[in-house]
Amino acid sequence: MPLDPLLLEVLACPEDKGALLYFEDEEVLYNPRLRRRYAVRDGVPDMLVDEATAVDGAEHERLMAKAGSGGAHTTGTGSANGPEA
Repeated sequence: MPLDPLLLEVLACPEDKGALLYFEDEEVLYNPRLRRRYAVRDGVPDMLVDEATAVDGAEHERLMAKAGSGGAHTTGTGSANGPEA
């Protein structure tokens, strides 16, 4: 289940308060600055820092390439497209 577009406008990383990348097809929100991934379950983002998973270099590169090719939405921008990092 995709996230509500209004929620995408206001979501931010709970740690650094910056924008996140939303990969709808993978049901994850990703912070490329901290290299942390937050799960989205049944349309509800799990934004607890303690439950975020760390992303290694190869996975970071994969996610950033996917975002760069239009595979992610950027949160907190009032716009539901384009990567930010």
